[in-house]
Amino acid sequence: MYSLDINFLKDRPIFQNKPNKRGGFKLPVGDLTPIYIGVALGVCLPIFAATGWWFLQAKNSELEQNIAQLDGENKKLDAEIGNINKIREDIAQVKAQTQSLVSVFDQIRPWSAMLQDLRDRIPATVQIDNVKQIPPTPAAEGKPPNNPAGGIQINGLARSYNDVNDFLLTLQQSPFLKSSDSKIISANLVDAPIPPSAGTTTNVPIKPPQIVRYTIQSSLSDIPASELMRELEQKGTVGLVTRIRSMQQIGVITK
Repeated sequence: MYSLDINFLKDRPIFQNKPNKRGGFKLPVGDLTPIYIGVALGVCLPIFAATGWWFLQAKNSELEQNIAQLDGENKKLDAEIGNINKIREDIAQVKAQTQSLVSVFDQIRPWSAMLQDLRDRIPATVQIDNVKQIPPTPAAEGKPPNNPAGGIQINGLARSYNDVNDFLLTLQQSPFLKSSDSKIISANLVDAPIPPSAGTTTNVPIKPPQIVRYTIQSSLSDIPASELMRELEQKGTVGLVTRIRSMQQIGVITK
């Protein structure tokens, strides 16, 4: 006996003309330029990135070296600036000391020159008993003294009040005194002193004539001595004139 195996499922449409499937990658057909470009970019971009990173690292290292060098130069310059400032402070201190010394010389009023000036200006009818120096007047707080160089007071005798006035006018023309501060403090009539031998020859009393006892006061001029060179030289003050000229030559005192 024979048996027949019939499979009707094979006759169904779903099983008819079924293509054979094969796995795998199929290369595209046509222009391959985009693929080549993509591959090139894929290869080149990492290289470019690595090159850029290396370049940036090199630049960063160079910049760090430059910064370190600039920091060192900055510290060196700071030290040099400090030295320059110190030198400037020393120079300023020396200038201040020099100026103080110059001001001392410029404020000197030699008594020999002043007394000679008085001799040249005193009238023949006026006599000077004594001349004394007046210290500077203390100033109010926060204000300079009115006469920082001080002044002089002249006491003596004159034949008349007019002679005292004439003497005052000549003193006001002196470059060593302030004309505005020169004034008569007192002027009084007194008996003229009689020499002891005047009344020995006769027993007749002699009435002494009336004369004027005066006191004149003035402040010393604040004109610098360097501007009174001609007057000082004329009065014979050679030492001070020589010192001032030496300081003018080295530029300490301007001419």
